[in-house]
Amino acid sequence: MKAFDQLNYFKLFMFDTGLLKHMAGIDNAAILLKSDYQFKGPLTENFVLQQLQGQFDVEPRFYIHGCGEINFLIQNGTEIIPVEVKGGEDKSAASFKSFVNNKQPRTALRYSERGYVTDGGITNLPLYLAGLTKKFI
Repeated sequence: MKAFDQLNYFKLFMFDTGLLKHMAGIDNAAILLKSDYQFKGPLTENFVLQQLQGQFDVEPRFYIHGCGEINFLIQNGTEIIPVEVKGGEDKSAASFKSFVNNKQPRTALRYSERGYVTDGGITNLPLYLAGLTKKFI
């Protein structure tokens, strides 16, 4: 996947989600008490990336396609797995679903507060299982 990196697009992540939260000046109550808190998504993406790192030989990649984005692509052997990260239970992700429908990967993952469920070719893993992703694919 490294050969296909899109160097004109990038996202910055911190090596520690707690430090990211602190550097952004975010109060714990804002995250815990407000389900629609705007920075919850980036914090959740950062958390999932932390959990994915080290599980796979190739680091997860951020990917832009058309007018949408895929939070991460994971390489597992020769398989490329698209990943969507949601900070809540919301499962709407138009660009992710479009990518899955067009590319039809064998495995597609969504991380959210929902439980473990497979729905339309997409497997939802609860956020707390992100550190065990390789065991589920």
